[in-house]
Amino acid sequence: MKSFEFWKAAKKMRVAALCVLLVGGGLAVARAGFPLTSHINLKLADANEGPSRITMAPAAKRAMPAVVKISVSKMVKAPSGMQVPEGMENNPMFRQFFGGQSQTPRPHREGGLGSGVIVSPDGYILTNNHVIDDATDVRVTLADRREFKGRVVGKDAKIDLAVVKIEASNLPVITVGNSAKMEVGDGVLAIGNPYGVGQTVTMGIISATGRAGLGIEDYEDFIQTDAAINPGNSGGALVNDRGELIGINTAILAEGSGGNQGIGFAVPVNLARQVMDQIVEHGHVVRSYLGVSVQAVTPAIAKAMNLDSPDGALVSQLTPDSPAAKAGLQPGDVILAINGNPVTEFNQLRMTVSMMNPGDSARLKVFRDGQTKEFVVNVAEMPGEKLEKASVDQDHSASALQGVAVEDLDAQTARQLGLPGTTKGVVVTNVDPASQAAASGLKEGDVIQEVNRKPVTNSQEFSRALGRSGNESLLLVNRGGNKVFLAV
Repeated sequence: MKSFEFWKAAKKMRVAALCVLLVGGGLAVARAGFPLTSHINLKLADANEGPSRITMAPAAKRAMPAVVKISVSKMVKAPSGMQVPEGMENNPMFRQFFGGQSQTPRPHREGGLGSGVIVSPDGYILTNNHVIDDATDVRVTLADRREFKGRVVGKDAKIDLAVVKIEASNLPVITVGNSAKMEVGDGVLAIGNPYGVGQTVTMGIISATGRAGLGIEDYEDFIQTDAAINPGNSGGALVNDRGELIGINTAILAEGSGGNQGIGFAVPVNLARQVMDQIVEHGHVVRSYLGVSVQAVTPAIAKAMNLDSPDGALVSQLTPDSPAAKAGLQPGDVILAINGNPVTEFNQLRMTVSMMNPGDSARLKVFRDGQTKEFVVNVAEMPGEKLEKASVDQDHSASALQGVAVEDLDAQTARQLGLPGTTKGVVVTNVDPASQAAASGLKEGDVIQEVNRKPVTNSQEFSRALGRSGNESLLLVNRGGNKVFLAV
């Protein structure tokens, strides 16, 4: 009797073990030697049936061929724990104690990775400024693994966008959508090359639109998304459910981790297109201004001013002789709309005006002393705006001035350099420490006024002069009011 009960107990334990293994998964069953018998009826998918899942695969397939990897390198100075005192390099006593090894920081090459989006079949690529900024070498790798040398056409640090050109044709091009039609809750894909692991697609939704006041860039109008964006995704594509480009992935909010926290930001493609068009046409972005300082309308301010809602931009100060001052605006005015579009955030007004062409008319709806009035202001080019120029054309690899970046010289900068405001030329903003120009003595802050005895008054003339100069250049440089010739 006891042996029979023991046999029953053992049988129960075997059945229980089988159940545990089945719950644990098919791999455990197979390895344990239990065959899958006909007692388990699995319904297999019919190959002829349509997809039974929700998928973003068609959108990803449309967009992925136009998203590229951008690899850059630049020369940087390494920090050092000890500097060799000036004049002590060859001192015998110093060499005895410190081994004669100079600890002076030496420039070294540093690499970086980002992403970009092909926007034209002849090789124009949209990316972030911080991806290519100060780069001395730009390499673009396509989705099909072809690699090209990139040339920076122009950049705009204030919105963090740049345009890179590669010499190719019949390239896959992304379809550009309309970011103004995107709404909170719409599904999106982020495509890029995070951490250099290869092209990667992540999915999420639009969490917010019109994000501003974050302090990330000077001009902000971000699309916020929870699609995973990580280092290396910068400059990549944010696309809608049709695979259309609706934003350029730019920044993440990461609490010290450096990785994705579900809060990422992209520059809307409608804004990016305006910036790109100006860069391609002019090599830089021209911004307009009204000449007003504005602030947010808080609920308390709205109540004190008898406004119906805390919307609009409150004028706190006017620049003398500015377009707004000439049109009759006053401190205390609240700008409620521009060209028929309501102003809900004060940053929105600044962004809208900045992207208008100088001379355009801005129709402003203004609240003043309990009444609404309309003003027409002809916007003007922002004074003192530094033009973000590309570094020396990287296609001219033999140029003696490769690794030199310049900007147009305006009156304010000239005075800061100790020069008359009427001084003409281009100001050197960056010199690669490993370049021929640095070895010849060219420095940041120098004003180049001639190239090979030909005057240059702006960056475009400077670029044209370089195209004719070959691998040797004679520069007339104004350094703090003293003119010197440098042979590079």
